[in-house]
Amino acid sequence: MTDRVDAAIIGAGAAGLAAAVRLAGAGVDVLALEARDRVGGRADTVMAGGFPVDLGCGWLHSADINPFGRIARDLGAAIDKTPPHWTRQDGAPNFPAADQRSFRQALADLEVRIEEAASHGRDQAVSQLMDADDRWFPLLNAFSAYYNGAEFDQISTLDYAAYRDTEVNWRAPDGYGALIGRFGAEAPVVLECPVRRVDHRSGLARLETPRGTLEARVVIVTAPPPLIAGGAIAFIPDIPAAREAAAGLPLGLADKIFLGVVQAEDLPVDSHLFGAPSRTETGSYHLRPFGRPIIEVFLGGRHARRLEAEGEGASAAFAIEELTQILGSDIRARLTPLASTAWAADPWSLGAYSHAAPGCAGARAVLRQVVDERIIFAGEATSPDFFSTAHGAALSGVAAADRALALLGDFRMTAPRRGSREFPAVR
Repeated sequence: MTDRVDAAIIGAGAAGLAAAVRLAGAGVDVLALEARDRVGGRADTVMAGGFPVDLGCGWLHSADINPFGRIARDLGAAIDKTPPHWTRQDGAPNFPAADQRSFRQALADLEVRIEEAASHGRDQAVSQLMDADDRWFPLLNAFSAYYNGAEFDQISTLDYAAYRDTEVNWRAPDGYGALIGRFGAEAPVVLECPVRRVDHRSGLARLETPRGTLEARVVIVTAPPPLIAGGAIAFIPDIPAAREAAAGLPLGLADKIFLGVVQAEDLPVDSHLFGAPSRTETGSYHLRPFGRPIIEVFLGGRHARRLEAEGEGASAAFAIEELTQILGSDIRARLTPLASTAWAADPWSLGAYSHAAPGCAGARAVLRQVVDERIIFAGEATSPDFFSTAHGAALSGVAAADRALALLGDFRMTAPRRGSREFPAVR
């Protein structure tokens, strides 16, 4: 038996949920198929040390225009508007105030050079605009590892310059992932249902899954670029232009470690430390977010990949060692690993968030193109200016849904879906 819907969505992260909500609200028979056992994708809130923490996205970037700000208000979800910790280096013994000002100026100067290169249409690695002998070269690359998930030699100048940021950043104390889950709570989703193949040779696309086959007039694909480029989802016939574009949009890596702190009162609230400002292989430490007895650790780029490869516990051990060097030996016994991520090893993402490789700034536009009047790609990697963010993903999902509505026109399936043998577990 084969089920049929108007629109099928591959993935139930922020993009897939936004598309499903939009289409369901328009009366479209829609179903999202999610490989994981939960919704949210790279947005994931869990409990650690008695508090909700975000293993994935945690900040409502460009919050003044971010739709999740309005969604939080409508849902009655708490929002914290405290300025972000990275603007403050309170009590950083290894990073004096004069050095902080010097580094901020170095970053500002680099961004001027990036804008200048972009204004002339030069799509090159950002590292080509940097002086490897500059004092702040290592820390600038560490910043890129956190910000882009990769060092500047892997980052396109044109793509970096295209990112739009209003520099208003809010947080959800109960978790950004939890907020996104609440937003999509009524969306029709089947969990633990990976799509292995999309056959679009006939009038209806056929999505093959472990639960059976789903036919759809329109398919919205929100899977991350590595799954598209690497063939985890096969398209029949192949879509080489989409796969090539996806290959130019790799997912950088940003991993998190959450450490519980005993007697945390002597640490400043909502403050920030760099582990070692003189090197790229260092951590970014958020001390006591929301005043909680927790340190949130950020590791990025090649350094994070090496620590992941070393196995479970390696990232936490590195972070504890760096904090001991900064805060003194007595802090070691006060720290307890609570939770950590390994996004590069996650089979359904293979990384954290996208960046365009040098020379590939146009890949996002290519990936947004509709294929065969029935396949539409969405997700943060397709966003022209809000890539690498949850709101960029959600906005791309809404845009994909609107394109799907245009393609569907007045066409609607009438075949039953819910309660069928293949897809009984509608969330």
